[in-house]
Amino acid sequence: QVQLVESGGGVVQAGGSLRLSCAASGRTFSTSAMGWFRQAPGKEREFAAAVSWSGRSTSYADSVTGRFTISRDNAKNTVYLQMNSLKPEDAAVYYCAARNGPSPSSTISEYTYWGQGTQVTVSS
Repeated sequence: QVQLVESGGGVVQAGGSLRLSCAASGRTFSTSAMGWFRQAPGKEREFAAAVSWSGRSTSYADSVTGRFTISRDNAKNTVYLQMNSLKPEDAAVYYCAARNGPSPSSTISEYTYWGQGTQVTVSS
């Protein structure tokens, strides 16, 4: 069992940066791949980034590649999403998720545990 709590969302101007954090509790965090997904109003939830259990392997959606960086600190049971050069289209509720497997995945159904989400608003 893994419990996830996101933080770090807020309002930022286009071109700005935010760092999201996801604090995890539970014995399996260090062996779980982690992902960040986002959902804008009226749209389906979509993949943003994922990281392997070790942190050595990452995966990104094309829309965020080069601007977002996912990382994790297993000693702190925390995964991060550094978001730079934010665009209005990045505005969404961002969700942290954990899967029962070591490798990053962009598939929503492969993630078992989800946080409540944190709102990111980007003003133009």
